[in-house]
Amino acid sequence: MFEVITISFAFFFGLAVRQIGLPPLVGFLAAGFAINIFGSALGLPDYTGEALSHVAHLGVLMLLFTVGLKLKLAQIAQSQVIGGALLHFAISVAVFTPGVKLLMALDWNTALLLAIALSFSSTVLAAKLLETKRELGAFHGRSAIGILIVQDIIALVVLAVWSGQTPNIWALLVFGVPLLRPVLHRLLDFAGHDELLVLMGMMLSLVIGGMGFEAMGLSSEIGALVMGVLLSTHTRAKDLSASLWSLKEIFLVGFFLQIGLTGLPDWGAMVFAIAAGLVLGLKGVLFFVLMVAFKLRARSAFLTALSLTAYSEFGLIVAAGVLPEYLVPLAIAVSISFVISAPLNRYAHPLYERLESRLRRYERDTVHPDEQPRSIGDADVLIFGMGRTGTSAYRLLGEQGLKPLGLDADTYKAQAHKEAGRNVMFADAEDSNFWRSCDLGRIKAAILAMDDIEAKLIAARSLRQRGFEGPIVAHALHEAHEEQIREAGADYTYLTMNQAGISLAEQTVEAMAGT
Repeated sequence: MFEVITISFAFFFGLAVRQIGLPPLVGFLAAGFAINIFGSALGLPDYTGEALSHVAHLGVLMLLFTVGLKLKLAQIAQSQVIGGALLHFAISVAVFTPGVKLLMALDWNTALLLAIALSFSSTVLAAKLLETKRELGAFHGRSAIGILIVQDIIALVVLAVWSGQTPNIWALLVFGVPLLRPVLHRLLDFAGHDELLVLMGMMLSLVIGGMGFEAMGLSSEIGALVMGVLLSTHTRAKDLSASLWSLKEIFLVGFFLQIGLTGLPDWGAMVFAIAAGLVLGLKGVLFFVLMVAFKLRARSAFLTALSLTAYSEFGLIVAAGVLPEYLVPLAIAVSISFVISAPLNRYAHPLYERLESRLRRYERDTVHPDEQPRSIGDADVLIFGMGRTGTSAYRLLGEQGLKPLGLDADTYKAQAHKEAGRNVMFADAEDSNFWRSCDLGRIKAAILAMDDIEAKLIAARSLRQRGFEGPIVAHALHEAHEEQIREAGADYTYLTMNQAGISLAEQTVEAMAGT
């Protein structure tokens, strides 16, 4: 009965919210509260909450492990990451503490802890949304994840100070963790491509990173992240991440269901949660101001801030450890913030297009070095997105005597291509500043090889708005996207899987003719 009720509620609520343009995770949150209300009448077992809590924990660990696989330590050691996280935490606590004390008539210590819980941003929501949009490697995605990691470390310090828990003597072993890198790389080489690869990912995220760090008195979440970081430089890190995708997604459903099962709110909890929802915008505004102050352009500051505009599940962890009586109010506040933040992030790029003229007023004269525009040189074909599809197109165009230029929003991917001798540079097709700064005079054609449909639409529209009259060719993952891409300005669209099938058939016919 446990499986029947939880899976059915999650599926139908997720399906319902998708029909009105909201991400399924909003439906999973609603499903959790619905199960809380109707579960007992339907015969839901008593162990449901504990089971979902365990599943949710596994999902969070696997998510953080896959985030670590795409993380480079250099992205944390940046001024906007460390400075932004610390300043936002300090200002938020200074503002929220007296506000919470007055609203709920609390003592200063309790008000301070609630303010600290509200100052964090959701790692799970931000990482999932950025990953879904393929933006973990983009500049704003890297900045957001770096800030979240610093916040998570702050949360661990808070738990240690107020709960009285401290790492044990075995925690000294953490300094030897980097020595595991060669061993882990060797294991990944031997793991192959089948179920052993999945099991290796689970072992590292749940066993070594999760239980291993817990045994040392450290956070299992940080442990899972560290394991991912150790493998992030391996050439098969992407394969490992892809192998865990479906399993991680299913486990994360348990995380969102669990929030609803935390408890049903009373009137005081609802007042607290609604008030927290009303001031949620201040959280995002503060992040935007800080990012601009650290020389990020308005677009990157806006997208980074929007990714961080949600209350954190780490706030619930803090509450469970030191303020268990306020777990339900915080859970409702987190849920409300998810409902607000998820759809806003889904339409982040179109939303910035509407607000661009207002937000650009706040940019500083100098911008962050990672965002400096560059010349496209003497290239005659632009390829947006340098994954496997874009790389194959680049190789063939070069063989035909053309001069392709690859563009990718992932700085590290662009750098890897440059080191391989390809003409590739960091540029985001969804960035209006790129379109203002680049000269399309020599360009004869453009290929849109990104996975994200929103990026394709913005790139096609931007090319046409700049007066580009050459052919725009794009691949599409789904038939429903073909018409959208054409309406945005593309001349030719190809369904990726269809074209793969046609190529296989052509090769087969040629092979048969040669025998």
